[in-house]
Amino acid sequence: MEQTASESRRITLHAPEDFVGMRRAGQLAAATLDMITEHVRPGVTTGALDAIILEYIEKNGATSATVGYRGYQHASCISINHVVCHGIPGSKALVDGDILNIDVTVILDGWFGDTSRMYVAGNASTKAKLLMDVTYESLVRGIKAVRPGARLGDIGHAIQSYVEKQRFSVVRDFCGHGIGRTFHASPNVLHYGRPGEGTVLKPGMFFTIEPMVNVGRPEVKVLDDGWTAVTRDRSLSAQFEHMVGVTEDGCEVFTYSPAGMHKPPYGA
Repeated sequence: MEQTASESRRITLHAPEDFVGMRRAGQLAAATLDMITEHVRPGVTTGALDAIILEYIEKNGATSATVGYRGYQHASCISINHVVCHGIPGSKALVDGDILNIDVTVILDGWFGDTSRMYVAGNASTKAKLLMDVTYESLVRGIKAVRPGARLGDIGHAIQSYVEKQRFSVVRDFCGHGIGRTFHASPNVLHYGRPGEGTVLKPGMFFTIEPMVNVGRPEVKVLDDGWTAVTRDRSLSAQFEHMVGVTEDGCEVFTYSPAGMHKPPYGA
């Protein structure tokens, strides 16, 4: 899937000094996910988790990019079990065995920091643990494909080929995106694809890689609230997200956990 010249022109190539702002925003977003780890347990509501997240973001001199975004009124998306993404925090209490993705985006000094991570309330099933491990590893493999001269299809292929070898499926309905001083920008970063196809990666590109992986089929549907996306077959889903910048010889990951909390179990 080749990108047209007009699409390529819409991709911002950031200056070396811009990496500093993205690094700070990314590290605050990652620290927010570190902080919330100890609060994720059976009995806590997703609304309570969201309130803690908002307080932490504001206490650290940033704002939430999602509060007020297209009418959304929360500082996080919290997606439990078969919810693929964009789960809305509320009065639902976690129960033992729930797996959940928490996705946060902060704005710090005009730069957006966007990342998400999986958590477990109590003890997860063997299948859920495998799903989370496979999803995280697919993200790692996607990141390893990022370097100048590579193409977006190389990232998608690295993710898709690994996930499908594990007999899971990659969600097609959502993708990663360009980011920087805007929340969502070009390019779209698909989590499936063919090697050697798509936009050529160049130093200064900033974007997210955020594969969503289902135990069952890849199809999803969006509920009547206009946000919550769930697996059509009610199978478990998992997601991890990092934000990267293409460098002269590879890439920098802006959202690695400062505390080394990369995937469950976190030992918190």
